[in-house]
Formats: sequence, structure tokens, C-alpha cells
Amino acid sequence: MINDIKKDAETRMKKSLESLQANFHKIRTGRAHPSILDSVTVDYYGAQMPLNQVASINVEDARTLAVVPWERPMVPKIEKAIMTSDLGLNPSTAGNVIRVPMPALTEETRKNYIKQARGEAENARVAVRNVRRDANSDIKALLKDKEISEDEEHRAEDDIQKLTDKHIAEIDKLLESKEHDLMQV
Repeated sequence: MINDIKKDAETRMKKSLESLQANFHKIRTGRAHPSILDSVTVDYYGAQMPLNQVASINVEDARTLAVVPWERPMVPKIEKAIMTSDLGLNPSTAGNVIRVPMPALTEETRKNYIKQARGEAENARVAVRNVRRDANSDIKALLKDKEISEDEEHRAEDDIQKLTDKHIAEIDKLLESKEHDLMQV
């Protein structure tokens, strides 16, 4: 039973880390990366589809993405979807290819992105701590029901704490890496 609680806690903590990484991908650095457009959806014959399902997204150079729709009539719809996506991007169309230049980051926008990244990291830390709290309460319930001894409870809580510390250290490492990426000119 204790092992099941530990495994569940570890799985949920890993999901928090994966969520943080996905959120960090949405915070753009000065470099072009296809994942920046992951949140963009396009009206595809009446249904909202993710951009990467109606076009190929490639890195043309360090600051430019090239979006090539699979169907020519989709070009204006994709261009409009990128413009209205609140990513602050201005695509330009040349025939079949939509080029999305990444504007250079100012000092102010860098600081705002760092603030946003720190907020995301704090949310991930809170999520990991919530998982720890849930696991510890499950362990206490086992102790209350006399299914485990107090020694087993203390060992299990120590293991959960070590797991929590490991995942929080990983979150801090991811945040440090993201801040370093954002501050590079």
C-alpha cells in the first residue's frame, strides 16, 4: 500500500514537471522554435484545429519560422490566426509560405517573461507540495486504520519528502535554464 502511494505521488509530481516544461515552451525567447505556435488554432472547414495539424512549421533561421499550409486556401486563415493569437507576432506571406519573424526582445519584455516563468515555476512547486500533502494524508489514514506501524509511517513520509525535494530541485533547475535563455541577447 505504501509503495502504491509513493508511485502515485511520483507519477503526479512528474506530471507537474511536464506541465511546467510545456508552459515554459510557450514563453518565447528571442529564438524561433515551432512550439511557440502550439497554442494557435485555425478554423479548418468549421472546426478549430491546432496549427500543426493543418500546416508544417519549420525553423528557417534563428529568428524566423516558416509555416507551409497543406492546402493553399488555408494561407489567409492561418495568417489571421497567428496575428490574433496574442503572441505578438506579425506573419508575412510570400506565395504559399507564411514567414513569422520573431521580434527582438526588449529588456522590459525579458523581465516580464522572467516574471511569468517564475510564476509558472511557483505554480509547479505548489502542485508538487499538494501531491506531498495528499500522499502524507493517505499514509496517516493507513496509520489510523492500524494497517501500518508508526515506524513505517515515518519512513514513508521521509521517502515522500525526498521525492518532493528532488522534484522541486528539478523545477529550480528548469527555471534557472529558462531565465538564462531569456537573458541571452
